Amino acid sequence: MAELTLELARPAVVPARPVIELTGARKTYSTGALEFEALCGIDLRIDEGEYVAVMGPSGSGKSTLMNLIGCLDTLTAGDYRLAGDDVAELDEVDLAEIRNRRIGFVFQQFNLLASLSAWRNVELPLIYGRVPVHERKARAVAALERVTMGDRLANKPGELSGGQQQRVAIARALVSEPALILADEPTGNLDSVSTHEVLTLLDELNGQGRTIVLITHELEVAQHARRIVWLRDGRIHTDEVVR
Repeated sequence: MAELTLELARPAVVPARPVIELTGARKTYSTGALEFEALCGIDLRIDEGEYVAVMGPSGSGKSTLMNLIGCLDTLTAGDYRLAGDDVAELDEVDLAEIRNRRIGFVFQQFNLLASLSAWRNVELPLIYGRVPVHERKARAVAALERVTMGDRLANKPGELSGGQQQRVAIARALVSEPALILADEPTGNLDSVSTHEVLTLLDELNGQGRTIVLITHELEVAQHARRIVWLRDGRIHTDEVVR
């Protein structure tokens, strides 16, 4: 009698899903008769759950790329798909919805309103998203607690350190539960201790499954990412996995 050999079923490998897909992406700015091509036909794919740093010198196209990925600007030529959606086919209402709910922005300058407390600053995206009043404070407080700022709810920005202000800004980026976080030089105005705290927080968020794109000119900061994309003169110079 033939011997039966049983094999354990192997779990299916789920392919990574692209969040960002740029194909032949070009951006040209015009000033009178002069034209400047900030991005020169970039191909870039970033998958769900990746942590990617974009580096390059001034004028390399980092900020332009950030604005395009964040749907703050539009391509001159080429294609951009965000989580499978062709961004060129979306209207202003759709784009506003994406910026408010699907992408969390963190900037170098914090962009907090000086007259509002920490939790009031964090609830702003929920106001724009027409979240009911009774939900807003609870969600803002929960977001601040996630970034260890639960004891500073009533403090205004002027009463907080730079690192604490950036944590409030990150809480604001998280309050809408976006899948993608875009961080543009988030440590540029911070001392070394605050820089470490913010980068540790971004590491933790990525560990929880968030896709993070970090714009920076500092190699030490970029090395917290798992992959570094180097831009030069509007083109991708190198694209390497670092850890």
